[in-house]
Amino acid sequence: MPISADRFEKIDDSEGQPRPETNAAKILEFLEENANEAFTQTEIAQATEVKRGSVGPTLVRLRERGRVDHRGRYWRISDHDRSIDAATAHASEVAKSHEESPFEYDEWQEYAVDPREQRE
Repeated sequence: MPISADRFEKIDDSEGQPRPETNAAKILEFLEENANEAFTQTEIAQATEVKRGSVGPTLVRLRERGRVDHRGRYWRISDHDRSIDAATAHASEVAKSHEESPFEYDEWQEYAVDPREQRE
């Protein structure tokens, strides 16, 4: 059954970020804290206290979403996930620095180009 565009916009799409206290969140947190190492499913289960039978399926779902990498018996946080975390941290620091000294919009407005005027 179709839904309205307004209802669609209100859907909370948090698929990429697991809810806190879920197995996925526990596993991701552990792997992020140990980003320079790779672990077996058994090691991940022991470190996170996630049941061994749940670790495998959870890791597979995280791999499908690009959050973890898998080679042989070993799993680690993905480089993609790490780069997103680094970009987010950088953006946060930049935003903080701009809060301290507000940007003067008048400085760039005299050079701003209206793209509508540049059409052929």
